[in-house]
Amino acid sequence: MNGYPSDLGDASCGPGPLADAVDALAGRLLASAHADGFWEGRLSSSALSTATALSALALAGDPGDADRIRCGMAWLAGSQNADGGWGDTVDSPSNLATTLLAVAAMKLVAAGGTASPLLAGDLEKALAWLAARADRTRHAPRDAPPHAEREEYLKRSIVEALRGEYGEDRTFAIPILTNCGLAGLVDWNDIPALPFELAVFPHSWYKALRLHVVSYALPALIAIGLLLDRRRPPAGVLRRLVRNAARPRVLEKLRRIQPEQGGFLEAAPLTSFVAMAMTALYGRGQPVAAECLRFLRRSQRPEGAWPIDTNLSVWLTTAAVAALSAAGRLTGIDRGRTARWIAARQYQVRHPYTQAEPGGWAWTHLPGGVADVDDTSGAILALGALGHGDGIAAGLRWLLTLQNRDGGWPTFCRGWGKLPFDRSSPDVTAHALRAIHSPAEGGRPQRAIRRGLDYLRRVQQADGSWIPLWFGNQRAPGQTNPVLGTSRVVRALEILDRGGPPAARGVQYLLRAQNADGGWGGAESVPSSLEETALAVAALAPWAEEHATRPALVRGVRHLVAGLAGVSGHPSPIGLYFARLWYSEQLYPLIWSLEALGRVRACLPSK
Repeated sequence: MNGYPSDLGDASCGPGPLADAVDALAGRLLASAHADGFWEGRLSSSALSTATALSALALAGDPGDADRIRCGMAWLAGSQNADGGWGDTVDSPSNLATTLLAVAAMKLVAAGGTASPLLAGDLEKALAWLAARADRTRHAPRDAPPHAEREEYLKRSIVEALRGEYGEDRTFAIPILTNCGLAGLVDWNDIPALPFELAVFPHSWYKALRLHVVSYALPALIAIGLLLDRRRPPAGVLRRLVRNAARPRVLEKLRRIQPEQGGFLEAAPLTSFVAMAMTALYGRGQPVAAECLRFLRRSQRPEGAWPIDTNLSVWLTTAAVAALSAAGRLTGIDRGRTARWIAARQYQVRHPYTQAEPGGWAWTHLPGGVADVDDTSGAILALGALGHGDGIAAGLRWLLTLQNRDGGWPTFCRGWGKLPFDRSSPDVTAHALRAIHSPAEGGRPQRAIRRGLDYLRRVQQADGSWIPLWFGNQRAPGQTNPVLGTSRVVRALEILDRGGPPAARGVQYLLRAQNADGGWGGAESVPSSLEETALAVAALAPWAEEHATRPALVRGVRHLVAGLAGVSGHPSPIGLYFARLWYSEQLYPLIWSLEALGRVRACLPSK
């Protein structure tokens, strides 16, 4: 198994074999570190990212991209599911957004004249999948429309289906529709306008303006808003005058907020959407478009695909530190070098377009990242474990300013809207609570902790679980991941409210969710994965002598160790990126399993 030990199959929960397992996993993790003391990992290749990047390159029409486009289309052809659609990863079921974007890429590449390995049959299979989805969306009778009417029927159904999928959140729906509009899959009149002119106002006004996009999507609001305005100008004279006056200012703002390496959020989809709009409006030489295209060319993988984001280096590095700390293996790294690397990633200035105050950390060390609560919490905990105080105080202040009125923590900004990343979520809140508890004494942090615990009590589900925001499970009801969410919250309650009823109910939920094979999936009766088993085991380890937890832990450890020895190595797509885009990360099973076994070794020293 790539990155995992191959000699753990006979390991048990005894102190000797468990120590051997910890040593083997720690050795593999240490060997995967970058020379500069951090971990970069590898995100899964994404059909959605690949499709959007191919659309952007095809629209740009640069002859130098022909081989790059052919290589990308070959990968896309190989990742098409048997039913004709595409999922976000090669292990994902077909979904509407990714299939639409793949079809749009096929059409734009064909229109640009680049020879493609995708055959007409592949396109027909994809269109048949979309038509079947359209019929379900519109509750169509058995007698589908005549062939002559099918194209218009499909266009209307695509718009209706995306509205049903994303509701009032236009952050992702309108860029998808715009990509489809450029490919002729939908009519421009069916795409709602985006008020790009509002980008000239201060960030603090966004809540009052009730924008239907979140702050991180400001580049798409500007670029796609400008394109939609060109394709369908507003009827009112005053609106046209306002937009004409705003256009130069928002274009300048878009140029200012573009990261130095060209990629917005280090994300191929967002960068591609901006590139498409700017290219369609002004040509591939327009400065923002040119930088976007350069980013896309640099970030294509040798096999032809693009990942959903460049990397999660900060997130993985702080998680690796937590795992090595739990395993007692921090002596294996240059602690000062890793601590300095983490500390140097802290934002020292206000973020250019989320307007986040200095003090937070993003998920990556690259310039396209955005400070967020989860990564800031992880950085604070990691610096504490490494004995490095630089940046912790500023990070704590940053966290405390983002606590929402309901007591929970959002991801990016303190609730200026009602969209997912501005709302409080249990997994993010639990992580923030652990961070502000670790070094904090005194009134204000303690009050924040009490409010955070009250929030967690209120949002606990009837079955004792908590639902996370940033992770899911493709096989679980509603594609949620209560096992992961509950594991995250139980970790916080272990140190903050160990004797309270919410903690006991959370532990009982995890015990009920254990599968017959000893592992855990995303919910009860969902097939086990290494990632979810590791998180559940790590959460339950300190409860070994309570709630009849010990037998479940023993079974969980055996499942985990056997899986690490015998599984072929494919990480599970449980991560959710922006707009619920699925991804897997190669290092998650290794990092989380090491932390789990390290915690078990400390809490369960014998059979």
